[in-house]
Order: sequence, then structure tokens, then C-alpha cells
Amino acid sequence: MKTYHSIGKNPTRFAVSEKLQGKPAFCADIPLENALELRVLRSPHKHALIKKIDAEEACKIKGVVRVFTAGDIPGKNLTGIINKDRPLLVAKKVRFEGDAVALVAAENEVAAEQALSAIRVDYEELPFVIDPEEALKEGAPHVHDDGNLLFTRKIRKGNVESAFQKSHLVIEKTYHTAALEHTYLEPDAGVGYVDTDGSLVIMASTQNPHYDRGDVATLLDMEKEKVRIIQAATGGGFGSKLDLNVQGFIGLALYHLKRPVRYVFSREEAFLATAKRHPLKMTLKTGVDRDGKLLAMKARIVCDTGAYASYGLAVASRAPVHATGPYEVEHFEADCLCVYTNNPFGGAMRGFGVPQIAFAHESQMDAIAEALSIDPLEIRRFNCLKIGSRMGTGQELKASAGMGDCLDAVEKQYQRAVNSWRSVDTSPFKRRGVGVGAMFYGIGNTGVKNPSTAQIEMNEDGTITLFTGCADIGQGSTTVFAQIAAEELNLPIDAIKVIAADTKFTTSAGATSASRQTYISGNAVREAAENLRELLIAQGADLLKIPAGEVVLDSGFVRDGNGGEKKAGFSQIAREAKKNGVSLHFEGAFDPDTVPLDPETGQGVPYATYAFACHVALVEADVATGEVRVEKIIAAHDVGRALYPESVRGQILGGVAMGVGFALMEEYVPGETESMKDYYIPTSADMPEVEPIIVECPEPTGPFGAKGVGEPALIPTAPAILNALSDALGERILSLPANLERVLEAGAQIRRSILKERKK
Repeated sequence: MKTYHSIGKNPTRFAVSEKLQGKPAFCADIPLENALELRVLRSPHKHALIKKIDAEEACKIKGVVRVFTAGDIPGKNLTGIINKDRPLLVAKKVRFEGDAVALVAAENEVAAEQALSAIRVDYEELPFVIDPEEALKEGAPHVHDDGNLLFTRKIRKGNVESAFQKSHLVIEKTYHTAALEHTYLEPDAGVGYVDTDGSLVIMASTQNPHYDRGDVATLLDMEKEKVRIIQAATGGGFGSKLDLNVQGFIGLALYHLKRPVRYVFSREEAFLATAKRHPLKMTLKTGVDRDGKLLAMKARIVCDTGAYASYGLAVASRAPVHATGPYEVEHFEADCLCVYTNNPFGGAMRGFGVPQIAFAHESQMDAIAEALSIDPLEIRRFNCLKIGSRMGTGQELKASAGMGDCLDAVEKQYQRAVNSWRSVDTSPFKRRGVGVGAMFYGIGNTGVKNPSTAQIEMNEDGTITLFTGCADIGQGSTTVFAQIAAEELNLPIDAIKVIAADTKFTTSAGATSASRQTYISGNAVREAAENLRELLIAQGADLLKIPAGEVVLDSGFVRDGNGGEKKAGFSQIAREAKKNGVSLHFEGAFDPDTVPLDPETGQGVPYATYAFACHVALVEADVATGEVRVEKIIAAHDVGRALYPESVRGQILGGVAMGVGFALMEEYVPGETESMKDYYIPTSADMPEVEPIIVECPEPTGPFGAKGVGEPALIPTAPAILNALSDALGERILSLPANLERVLEAGAQIRRSILKERKK
């Protein structure tokens, strides 16, 4: 394996010292002189017509500067990631409890809150629908004029019904997952001001500044160049900060008032008004032969996208594509229905529907293994995708298929847990179980254009500046990009200055989502750095009077690679290039090679590469109290190549934490879950011991072989935990979360048997 000086190392993260000292200013703390406070009046109804909005009394309150309604929006009053269907301020019909109706700008928070209470809205309530299956029925209230079915994704491969008839065993079960709240540490926030050139400057906690700029410019009927979005220090996102949350309101106030403004969500507002993980209902029917070979699968998935589309179409495509799991199934049929309801809208949340479907397909695999008395790890090995396999979309895997390697990586610990740890005597009501969860995950968007761009520039003093539009929300992309550039230019990483996520200075890198930035933006950065490298070599050859093939780069110098003494500094080359009119600014771009999915068959190439993983969970459940303790997670991940190994391990640890919450405790209930007092997330006391195992099956099209790990880190955890619970309790839980009540129900038979024995 080739050795690198930057790749595969663990440098100090960019700005880590400043963060440890609390220096970066989050939006709530950015100092702006005489900034107005913004607040939004939100609908108390799930579905209603707005007959009249009266803000006259609100405007009389001391300190209130203005109240805005939909009529004050100069441009197109629609926002949305894929479908533009969500108004910034509702003009006619609210569609969920939390829809924005009016915007208040005031001199202080007290006046702003008083104004909200003084605004009078005359509503005519309408029938509402909160169950997606009910929403599909004839006569259901229409959330949008065109009906409640937003989108259907179909996949057809082979002849499913014929294969079921030939199957030795067919298992069909229905699984449910709940809506989830992202619960990032920093609620949504932003500030804004008008620059000296008249442009609107908005600093926001965001995952996609260039998307924000486009939607704000459309809302205000302005040219994009007159709107500048800067990603401020961001205290977590997990997908929710892809949607336009505060940015449009800040832009509207700036457009009219020309004064600095600030808008910071309360935790209650974040719970009420931001995107949720899509709840899915998933019916999977799986057929196998006597040996456990998968022959056929049929999936029906109903996706509740809530009142607006947001990322619903992406989830409704990704979930069925991944419904087979990381296994080869010759005959496959899937239908995913993405449905509008009057629930809070569903958006992106770490995994885009794959965590939900992985719970279903991994439960199916264990149910089959149990029925056929096959070891759960072995049935996965027998069926797993490998080089040459064809997936449900017909795509052939040609490289970097590390599922088998991940299974191999956990095997020894899995066997040790099954043979010894599980059998250790505990108290009578406690049961131990070992579970396996596997996954595959397509990197990037599903079968659509998914480009990124980057620029690199050498300054006259020979220093290097890298420009990327990528929002680093804690995943460490800024550091990784600097590593990539440093590797190409043979420089120390601290010689690379990075300007990121500011639309004035950077071009679009796309969203920080879908585990795409290392692979896609990393490739764009590498191309830009390669272009600069070529110039340095060419110019160095001219200066040193040696063939270009003999020039090497070495820590800020070009020199004779044959051991000669000739060398020239980057600064000298920069000066010569400028004198000769040679540009020192270089572009890089990358768009993965995909093929759109056929609308009727779902055949195509949805992703250029896939991540793979396997987790093993060791779980102890108390059938008397319902308490579940996850003792250990062994987590093997094929990441292609780990550019920054410690960051990869950190992602795995964070993913496991989120997976524990998804499996056992997290559930958002509209109308009941108002804040963190009503919503349970894992604490340090709930964290198991985690053993991350990095598997490297290099991706030929990735930067130095890298793929991604941000979302894959989460996906196998809940399936492994639920399979371990089934192993412990002898009953399978089909709905997440596996909370106290569901665990008590599943353990009822064991509990009754123990009590019966005690009575004897």
C-alpha cells in the first residue's frame, strides 16, 4: 500500500484550539449593534384557512418596529429542498401546527413576545389527517390541492411471485419506526445585516449556504449575488439544518428594514417547527431456499412526509433502493409511497430512510436464520454483496464491496460473545442477547446530478488558500480537505489556509448530507490541487532548466528529484507566474457517475459507490422492569480509505450513540413532545463500550480511495440491538423505539414462567 505524508494521519483539527477556548461565536452570541429581535407567530391548528390577520394592536406595542405577513414577501413565497411547496409565511392555508403566519421585528425580546400575543388571526379550522394510510384513502382531507400522494418510487427486478412459489420459506412482517427530533445542541439561529454595497449578509447555523442563498434570493426577488450566506459556528445539524429555518425570515426583515436583525429559536420552537425523521411503515416479504439463500423480496413502504415535501422524495427513493440490505436478491419488487399528512414535515435526518429500512431488513434476516437454524452471521456472509453482485436496481458492484470484510472483522468477537458472554448467569429476570446488524449505504444523492466544486490559489508569498462551499458541522471536512490538498502539494497541513461555506468567496459544494462531502467535495479539492501541482511542476521545470518529469515538490519548494541541488520556492514560482500573466487560481469539480432510476422499474445506477458495515450488539434486558442495557457494540465499517482515522472513529462513536437512542428511547409525538423534557436521548450513562474497526476497501473513484462514514456509522446499531433483544427475550419487537412498555410486553412470557416457578 502506498505511503502518504498527510493521508491516513491524525493532524490537529482546524480551529480545535479556538473551540476548546470557546472563541467561535455562535449566532446567538454574534455581536451586532442595535440588532432587532425577530419572532414568528405560528399556527396553533393542524389544518385551517386564514380568514384575516390583524396586527394593528401588535404594532402599537412600544419597541415593535414592524409585523410582516405573506403580502410583504416581494418574490415567490415558496421554499423547499426538492419540491418548492412550503411558504415562508402562510397566506391562505396552514397545514400543520407550527406553520409560520406572521413575523415580528422588535427592539427587544419582550416587545417581540408581546407582539405575538397581540396579533389576532381568524382561522377556519379544516378536517385534518395524521395517518398516512388514511391520507391515501378516497375522501381524505387534501393537505395540498393535488392530493396527498406526493411521490411513488417503484423497483422491479425479476419475477417475485414466481420466486416466492419456489421458496422453501417465506416470511412476511410489518415494521414501524417513529418520528424523531434531531435534538442538536444549538437550536436554529441566525443574524443578518446590510453590507455597504447593499447586499444582504446572513450568518446562519446551516448545512448548505449556497442552497440558502438561492431560496432567500427567490423569496426576495433579488439576484443571488446580492445575498451572502456565511455559515456561522454550528452546534450540530444531523440533517435538519438543510431546510430553510431562520434564513428567510432574516432576509425578509433585512430587505424591508435595512437594520441588523437576530433570530434564535427557543428549544420549544425547534421542536415545533423544524423537520423530523420520517416515520415509516414497512412490510417486507422475503423468500429463501433450504440453505437460506435469498431468492425474492417484496417491500411496501409508506413514508409520512408530513405537511411539506422537504427531503421526502429523497427518503422515498433511498429506502426502497436499500430495502434488500447488503445482500444479493435475484427477484425484488418495492413500492414506496411518500404521503402528505398534517403532521410536522419530515426532512433529512442522518441516513435518509436507511436507518428505518435497515431495522426491517435486518430483522427479516434474523427471523429467517432462526427459522432455518442458521447462525445469523453466516446467513449474512452467505448472501452478502460482493464484486460482481447485482443490486435491486440492476447495478453491478465493480469495486470496493467490503461487506464480507466487515463480517470477517467482527467474527471472533461475535463468536466469543455467543459462546461465553451470553451464557453468564445473571439475576433471574435478566436475559442476555447477542445481535448482528449489517448495512450498505449509497454515497451521495440518489441517481441525480450531485456535483461539487472547489478552488485553490497560490498567493505571491507562496502560501496556499483552499476555497470550499462545504459546511463543516463538526464532521471535520475542513481538516480532511486540507489533508487532501497538502498531500497533492507535498506540504504540511498547516500550510493550507481554508476558506469555507461563505457564498461571497466560494462556489457550491452541495449539501453537507448523504455522507457525500469527503467523496464528492474531496475529489473536487483534489482536482484543484492537482491542477496547481501541474503548474508548479511546469514552472519549476522552466526555472530549474530540467525536464518536468524530474521535478518534485518538497515542503514549499520545487527541486530536482534526481538528487541535484537545484530548487526554487513556491513564492519564487508565484512571482514568475504573475510576471508572465499566468493564473495561480485553479478550479476543481466532481460529479459521481450515476444513472437515473427508471420511473417504472427503478433500474439504474443510483450511486457510484457504497459504504458497508456490520455491528454486533451485546445487550442485557430486565423482563421485570423493562430496562435494557447495551453493554457493547463492535462496529466494523468499510470506509474505502480512512483519510483521518481518528475522525472516522469519532463518527462511529457518535453514530452508535444516536443508534442507541433510535433503538430504545427516541420518539417524537406531535402535540405531546414539546421540548427536551418530553424527549429522551442517550446520555453518557447509556453509552455502551464501543469498539470501532476500520475496514479499508479502497474506492477507485474516491480521493485516495475514500468513501464516507457519517451516516453509515448510525445505521447498523439499532438493527443489532433489536436482534440482540430478540435473542434475549425470544420475542421480536417490530416497532421502534423498543421502549420499556414494548420490552415488558416482549418479555411477558419469561416473566410469567419465572413467577410461576417461584410460586411452586
